[in-house]
Amino acid sequence: MPQLKSDTFLREEAKAWLNRNNGASEVIRVVPSYAPVGHQCYELYTAYDTTAENLGRILFDQENYWIYDGDNLSVAEQEQIAGFIINYIEKL
Repeated sequence: MPQLKSDTFLREEAKAWLNRNNGASEVIRVVPSYAPVGHQCYELYTAYDTTAENLGRILFDQENYWIYDGDNLSVAEQEQIAGFIINYIEKL
């Protein structure tokens, strides 16, 4: 029996709460970006700074494995963002 995969991914820009390892918290913008067919890519930015800082990007493959491209987020922080994107449900 094939494993069921999540087809529900973030499709529009959203804001996510990020608990930083240093104890601080911040809101970041998660913005869908161009990705090869069958993949999902998201650019990550600070949400409320006058000049948004790019925090990197996260790419999901067809198997829902993800890879982070950047150097601003720890592994635990990356996992928070990946979980947010995979579990995102738009409010109706």
